[in-house]
Amino acid sequence: MNHNKSYRKLGRRADHRKAMLMNLTISLILSDRIETTVTRAKELRKFAERMVTLGKKGTLAHRRQAFAFLRSEEAVAKLFNDLAPKYAERNGGYTRIIRTSVRKGDSAEMAIIELV
Repeated sequence: MNHNKSYRKLGRRADHRKAMLMNLTISLILSDRIETTVTRAKELRKFAERMVTLGKKGTLAHRRQAFAFLRSEEAVAKLFNDLAPKYAERNGGYTRIIRTSVRKGDSAEMAIIELV
């Protein structure tokens, strides 16, 4: 049973999982839309929305917090300069998950996650 668990383990160790979610978040910020599995997309939504919220706050401390997670100057610059003003009036719900198909190799459900 999976009662009261706050995150999905995704079949990976903690350091690998954190790195994978960081890379997915960077890809989502830079390209505005990526295709991945449904469970990864649902877990990625938490991190992406947290980063957009940091971008909306816009202080130096929040920029440093975003950089500490993302470790990509290009992604942080786009987040604070382009995405934050775009979502200034929006109170959450910055991402959309659209289920697409089933992957042929392992029958994993695929989804597109995009910034609204």
